[in-house]
Amino acid sequence: MSKSGLITRINEDVKSAMRNKDKERLATLRLITAAIKQKEVDERIELDDTATLVVLDKMLKQRKDSIEQYTKANRTDLADKEEAEVAIIMEYMPTQLSDAEIDQMIVEAIAASGAEGMKDMGKVMGVLKPKLQGRADMGAVSGKIKAKLN
Repeated sequence: MSKSGLITRINEDVKSAMRNKDKERLATLRLITAAIKQKEVDERIELDDTATLVVLDKMLKQRKDSIEQYTKANRTDLADKEEAEVAIIMEYMPTQLSDAEIDQMIVEAIAASGAEGMKDMGKVMGVLKPKLQGRADMGAVSGKIKAKLN
């Protein structure tokens, strides 16, 4: 079974960063490949592009949380390092959706799932998550769904 296109691209970028002696980029790319490998080993599977996006999405969320904590603690040096990692990880994420596109998808998902209230939130998220993975902040999407269902 061949590697996914996204993993292949990341591996090529690792080689490129090595050749260019770009230490910061190389360090972040190695973090990405380590996270992917860890997931593959833990679950005894080979990740496809969708599963790889889930790993990258999780890494982004962790970095954004860290940036928030470092900023509160006035550790701009550490926050800047995390922001640099976010920028590199974002290169592998699909184009982010606009608020209007997300709102439209939420309306469609509510109609498709027949959701009538907050008790149906899980149904709506189930419809949306595969479509939005890596293309929108799922926390923000969750808030929008709650607003629409109330």
